[in-house]
Amino acid sequence: MESPIQALQQQRLLLQLEYQTEKEAFRRQTEQRGLARQVKRGDAWWPISIERSYLNSLNQLCVEVVRRADGDIEHNFEYGRPVMFFRIAGNSIKYYSFTGSVSLVQGNRMVVSVPDSAPLTDMQTAGEVGVQLSFDETSYKMMFDALDRVMRAKGRLGYLRDLFYSRQPAATYTFAPLPFPYLNKTQEEAVNRVLWAKDVAIVHGPPGTGKTTTLVEAVYETLRREPQVLVCAQSNMAVDWIAEKLVDRGVPVLRIGNPTRVNDKMLSFTYERRFESHPDYELLWAIRKAIRELRAHRRRGDDKYHQKLERLRDRANELEIRINAQLFGEARVIACTLVGAGHRLLDGQKFGTLFIDEAAQALEAASWIPIRRCQRVILAGDHCQLPPTVKSIAALKAGLGTTLMERIARQKPEVVTLLRVQYRMNEEIMRFSSDWFYGGQVVSAPEVKYRSILDLDVPMEWVDASDEETAGEEFVGESFGRINKAEAELTLQTLQQYFERIGKTRVLNDRLDVGLISPYRAQVQYLRQQLRKREFFKPFRSLITVNTVDGFQGQERDIIVISLVRSNDEGQIGFLRDLRRMNVAITRARMKLIILGDIATLTQHQFYRQLYRYIQALKAAPTPPEAGT
Repeated sequence: MESPIQALQQQRLLLQLEYQTEKEAFRRQTEQRGLARQVKRGDAWWPISIERSYLNSLNQLCVEVVRRADGDIEHNFEYGRPVMFFRIAGNSIKYYSFTGSVSLVQGNRMVVSVPDSAPLTDMQTAGEVGVQLSFDETSYKMMFDALDRVMRAKGRLGYLRDLFYSRQPAATYTFAPLPFPYLNKTQEEAVNRVLWAKDVAIVHGPPGTGKTTTLVEAVYETLRREPQVLVCAQSNMAVDWIAEKLVDRGVPVLRIGNPTRVNDKMLSFTYERRFESHPDYELLWAIRKAIRELRAHRRRGDDKYHQKLERLRDRANELEIRINAQLFGEARVIACTLVGAGHRLLDGQKFGTLFIDEAAQALEAASWIPIRRCQRVILAGDHCQLPPTVKSIAALKAGLGTTLMERIARQKPEVVTLLRVQYRMNEEIMRFSSDWFYGGQVVSAPEVKYRSILDLDVPMEWVDASDEETAGEEFVGESFGRINKAEAELTLQTLQQYFERIGKTRVLNDRLDVGLISPYRAQVQYLRQQLRKREFFKPFRSLITVNTVDGFQGQERDIIVISLVRSNDEGQIGFLRDLRRMNVAITRARMKLIILGDIATLTQHQFYRQLYRYIQALKAAPTPPEAGT
């Protein structure tokens, strides 16, 4: 059996392979893929207007840009992602020689922090300027650094490393379980096992089982015993979600990194907003202004220039340290992404407990970034839902996609608590997922077990898309995916017919919300375009969301309609073979799930064959069939 150090060395080699694969793919795509394709994929905004530039509270030069076209295209810009600016010169793209970082995105408006040397005047007068995502070196550097530190570690970090890579039992406290009358039995058990854990605990939360509720309670109870905890997640959205729930409980949260869900409530607990509202901030700003003016108006032969500059810098540093000490001292929870835990603001910070949400979506190397600051680790997630994103097929096959949560759960099943009661779905929608992915252990809460929109309605339907007269799936460009226009038309037609059965008045009065899901981005964009064109859906547009499976992670709707796209004679279904994505898709629906797909193509795969049989059996069976029958 390999040692923890050998295993981590292997992880580092696989991460290096992923880094090289992603970097090369980014270079090739940037060179070969036209600007129109970049814009359509949501990886570029062009053309843009550069509205203004200013210094933010952290003394960074920022530029505000507005997207002037294709505002309906879903984009991939989010806080912390590196970007490059470019201009069109004749028939070619000329890139500016600096990299910026996204500070804020809100609709078609984005704020980017740029180096002081950025040629803003030239950019504002250059005409057709755009911005596109750049390759993210920073995240990889932080992950490599974290792995190197873990391999060298002694003391507590070295102990956790060796523990996580062995079958050695994790240490626990022993005290009587605490009652939590507002939680169900498995949620109560999960919170108590978090409190008992000296080293590690895992909360395994299948869809709709109240994982966030349980995690928030565990954080709240931990804060009765510890002065401060670190809460992280893979995505900004997940960090925002748990941070908002903690704020609702009255917990003082300091959010490192700007939130994705931009509203005053969220912004009020960000580091930047708290920093600039501190009483000493005006004085700090005045000193920084004095430093800039001193540099700008330096006179030749001024012997006291360096003394003045040093004095002002010392005073500014002193104030910044004082403000930071107060902000971190007042917060009970520090919240950030896993990569955000490597931020310079957290240098020197130590925590008793680290909570990682979405732990089943994070590369192991990313999880080690915050672990090195903490004494014990609580992981929450579901390895039967979305996996980490790995671009290198070789690295994936060699194990890079195995998360730390999966590794620990496999080595130490005794630290895992499965949440078993779900509060989202009608029993018949939930049952297939429970049987296939969770050994039938997940059950429905009584209040949702029979929830439905129409009397005698079958909660799950499969509409066969193979009978359409027009051609099936089409390939629409490298890494952009596939589209099935005939199936998209049938999808909207099916939804319209269901709305007509319910009645327009009831849909609007009851605010019945709908999710249109497809695994393929090209299909998502085509569905959005067609939805806008249909007069029938005009009154309902605010109730209908169209997105990819990944875009619906953590969400739910009354009605979910899934367009599976694939239709061919060979039974090729591509990444629909990743059943974890399908688990996410089919468990978003509260009361009605409609699947559209070519039965002949899809049922050549065992999972879809069993799913189709299950749905067909629902029409006749007085009780739900088993998923394996």
